[in-house]
Amino acid sequence: MPLIPLPLADPGSPDLSSPLAFLRWLQRAQRRGQVRATCWALVQMGSQAAAPVALGRGVQAAVDGDAGGIWWAGALALLLSATAALGSVLLHRQAVWNWIHAACQLRQLVARQASDLGAGLSRRIATGEVVAVGSGDVERIGWYVELVARVRAAVISWLAVSAVVLVVEPVLGIGVLLGVPVLAASVWPLIGPFERRYQEQRELGGKATELAADTVAGLRVLRGIGGEELFLERYRAASQKVRAAAVRSARLWSLMQAQQVLLPGVFVVAVTWYGARLVVSGELGVGTLIAVYGATAFLASPLRILGEAAHAWSVARVSAGRAVRVLSLSRTGGTAQGVLARPDRSDLHDPATGLTVRAGELTAVVCGDPDFAGALAERLGGHVPLAAGESGPPSVRLGGTELDTVPLAEARAAVLVHDKEPVLLSGTLAELLDVPASGRVPVTEALAAARSEDVLEALVDGSPECGGDPMLARITERGRSLSGGQRQRLALARALVADPPVLVLDEPTSAVDAHTESRIATGLRDVRAGRTTVVFATSPLLLDQADRVVLLRDGRVAAAGRHRELMSTEPAYRAVVTRDEEAASV
Repeated sequence: MPLIPLPLADPGSPDLSSPLAFLRWLQRAQRRGQVRATCWALVQMGSQAAAPVALGRGVQAAVDGDAGGIWWAGALALLLSATAALGSVLLHRQAVWNWIHAACQLRQLVARQASDLGAGLSRRIATGEVVAVGSGDVERIGWYVELVARVRAAVISWLAVSAVVLVVEPVLGIGVLLGVPVLAASVWPLIGPFERRYQEQRELGGKATELAADTVAGLRVLRGIGGEELFLERYRAASQKVRAAAVRSARLWSLMQAQQVLLPGVFVVAVTWYGARLVVSGELGVGTLIAVYGATAFLASPLRILGEAAHAWSVARVSAGRAVRVLSLSRTGGTAQGVLARPDRSDLHDPATGLTVRAGELTAVVCGDPDFAGALAERLGGHVPLAAGESGPPSVRLGGTELDTVPLAEARAAVLVHDKEPVLLSGTLAELLDVPASGRVPVTEALAAARSEDVLEALVDGSPECGGDPMLARITERGRSLSGGQRQRLALARALVADPPVLVLDEPTSAVDAHTESRIATGLRDVRAGRTTVVFATSPLLLDQADRVVLLRDGRVAAAGRHRELMSTEPAYRAVVTRDEEAASV
């Protein structure tokens, strides 16, 4: 039985209109797998359901003294056992594959979404929730998708067994036909409360995960200020809330499990008692009673599957809702596909603020609110995700083309946004600086412009295996072995090597000293000469190097000019740059 290789070449475009629609889309994505699993489940369940018939025939043949009937019944039982074993093996193989296929497909969708939205994703969705979707939720959704095929087979088997029993003994057949749905429905009143408790558990778990990630990321700083115990206590409190919520969910789940054992058992006892009375009265043969009993007892298996489906549905719907929230974010509210013409010669304009960045110039933007500055920097790169149906600020335009409507790869090649807290991945310095680039700026020139001499020395000292070559020196995960200023300069060098037509820098020198900052400002101006550059900063050393400085107040452009001109003519500008306590709110 050939299986599709994983990961998938294309995870597809999911239906995100609702959690249920998303689950249905995952099922449709593996139609063949679902059909195969249903067929193998029917083979397994059908063989198990028919086994009591062979046993009943054998017992009746023994009662009647029919040796040939006994051999025939034994051969039939052996054949059914072999068929059930084969169906069980093939069902398990296909069911596991369906589970892995759905989980892998969802993981690829989440990974693609994270790649498309970049840093903007964590600004709209908590990091802990994204981690939860990519870990536990994919397993639960995969479980539900896999289970659907077995539910279909369970329903078909129940109808088939009911039809056979109805022919043999109408009263018992009606009991089986009506009793199983009643027993299956008995668990559904518990689904609503269980789903609410499980959703609470997942939300608390996501918050605890986010808190743990933040704590680990800031562990070095926490140790420096003695804050480890404080954050440890906060995590303990969060984990205890998760534990309490999990216990509340487990209580309802244990009650649902108990129902799946008790009620089918009572049902089988009732059917057997009634059948025994018919045998005593001579209306039913012993062999037929055994066959009816076996078939009825077999129905406990479909009932367990239906109970498992109730549980899987309750947790999968919660997980699918979280997945839909993550996957429904998009970087544009429109569907048009714009085309950029000569981005290196085009002005960058933001209609929401009135900010215009002239082509080929170094423009500094002064804004007293760091959060607003960070959000504007992301918007200038077209990286602000929107939920489905959500409307955001007008799209930034590059040369008259709405950047949000340009294909993602083209937009990223045209405008590079350098975050104020850039991430350095582990590996060698050469690997860190091996990024898509124009080739205009050599690595050595970029490192020199970022004034990274001491950073290179630190890397060499920390990597004896590099043989004195800083390009072979290893950088730890997130560059935690380096200081904040050193990480910032390496990240700036990486951005300069890329040499995009438009470079947006958000506080690129906030963690370095004034002397180094002055040298970086000069190097930045020289390397980016003739290229469009936007720098969000309030440092006079950077502002003095800019061709043009723009002041934002209340989310709009309030003034523009050279740094020294604005210092003498704009009190609000002077208040922000000098950090005057009387500074007006910007």
